[in-house]
Amino acid sequence: MTKYISKFLVAILVTFVMFGCASQQNKDPLEGLNRTVYKFNDVVDKVALKPVAQGYQAITPTPVQTGVSNFFKNIFDVVTLVNELFQFKFKQAANTTGRVALNTTVGVLGLFDVHSKIGGARTKEDFGQTLGYYGFDSGAYLVLPFFGPSSTRDGIGLATDAFFFNPIGYINDDPARWALIGAAIIDKRAQLMDDIDIRDKSFDPYAYMRDSYMQNRENLVKDGVEDPSGVKPYTMPLGN
Repeated sequence: MTKYISKFLVAILVTFVMFGCASQQNKDPLEGLNRTVYKFNDVVDKVALKPVAQGYQAITPTPVQTGVSNFFKNIFDVVTLVNELFQFKFKQAANTTGRVALNTTVGVLGLFDVHSKIGGARTKEDFGQTLGYYGFDSGAYLVLPFFGPSSTRDGIGLATDAFFFNPIGYINDDPARWALIGAAIIDKRAQLMDDIDIRDKSFDPYAYMRDSYMQNRENLVKDGVEDPSGVKPYTMPLGN
């Protein structure tokens, strides 16, 4: 596994060096390749992910869906906590620590978002944002196979969060780990059902996804606060 992680990181780093200096006027120098990967991902989504997510929504009671979403958000809050510490955002880190502690205990492993019910706020930080905090430009826009929209900076962040900061990655039982990853993917796809339908109705779904992603990411780098009104293009939920 370490060998494949290293190769992935090296590939992203090479891409960063090649295209990391893309100008503000052209953040998509690989548009031709990106559109090809986008079409591939779209086929995978329409053939597999969307039908499974629709079936999940059809047979799963809404309270159970909410509990599942809360469970995974609680796990990903740990990723946020680590990155808040890297960014010296100690006030946010204290809030996230209390959030994880409260939701994991009183909230029964995060199934119930007790912290939000009593007025607490969720912040969102990942390693891509951490790199942005230290001045790394987003670099070129990338569409990763299966993972979806990203950038040279966020590709490095995705790999770092997924393999080093996400608690799921430390589960030694392979079937259990992959079962959780699969459940997280289905949950995330179900949450984004309406957003992706809106994207697909746009004049150019690819451009819509790219512009929404880049804008949303830069907003997150600036303040780290999750904006529930913002467009959230589908990405594999392995980081945060």
